[in-house]
Amino acid sequence: MNTRFLLSFLALGAALRAAPPGAISLPGEAKSPIASGVALPAGLALFWTSGTVPALLNKEGKNVYERYGDTHAQGVSVLNNIGQLLTAQGLTMKDVVYLRVYVAPDAAKEGKPDFAGWFKAYGEFFNNANNPAKTARATVGVAALVNPDWLIEIEAFAAYPLEK
Repeated sequence: MNTRFLLSFLALGAALRAAPPGAISLPGEAKSPIASGVALPAGLALFWTSGTVPALLNKEGKNVYERYGDTHAQGVSVLNNIGQLLTAQGLTMKDVVYLRVYVAPDAAKEGKPDFAGWFKAYGEFFNNANNPAKTARATVGVAALVNPDWLIEIEAFAAYPLEK
């Protein structure tokens, strides 16, 4: 292949490449509770949480539901824990742009993950009157989490607001 042609082709490709957006963009369908993706401006700082798990409700509880709650209660607990992590960084749930969620089987739901319980918990924190932000999100059903009582684990990715 002609070297000059190859260099011209690469230069054209670089010129046609899209520039990063000037603001955080979370495109998606208006009716969807989540965004289809996330586009971040160049140089924007991010904060990522590790997998966050629910808080223990009652150490002496006789079952998972008494110790940690069902998937909905655990989802709320995890999102509250994430909220505390964000606050310590000067962020809020409105700054979350992406969630990766792992949902384990629930014996009370025929041994299947309780996605409806998770979606209800999500709706209490996102895409509502208090926080209209919609995150991009992956929700994955997994065979198990490290603690057999945990029904959900969440990783959050937040973007620091652009300075004005």
